[in-house]
Amino acid sequence: MTHDDSRAQHCADILKAVAHPVRLRIIALLCQGPQHVSGICEQLELPQAIVSQQLRILRMRDLVQVTRSEGFAYYALKEMRLTDLVHCVEGCSVPAR
Repeated sequence: MTHDDSRAQHCADILKAVAHPVRLRIIALLCQGPQHVSGICEQLELPQAIVSQQLRILRMRDLVQVTRSEGFAYYALKEMRLTDLVHCVEGCSVPAR
C-alpha cells in the first residue's frame, strides 16, 4: 500500500520516470511489443541521441530491459502493468473544450 513511506517513494519514482513526454511515448510504443532503437527513433521522429538518453533513464528505473540481437538493441517493458498505466493516463487526458 502507498500508506507505507518506502512504497509511496517507489511509486513516486515510477511516476517521475514516466512523467516526461518522450519517455511516455517510448513506453506507449513498447506496450505494443519489443522495439529496436532505430525503430523507436523512426516512429517518434526523434534523433537517436535523445531516444537513447530517455531509454537509459527508463533502464535505470528498471522499467525497461534491453536484449541485443544481430547488432540491434531491442527494448521491452520489464513491467507489463505499465500498459495499464498508459491506458489510464490516456483515458484521463480529455481535450479542452
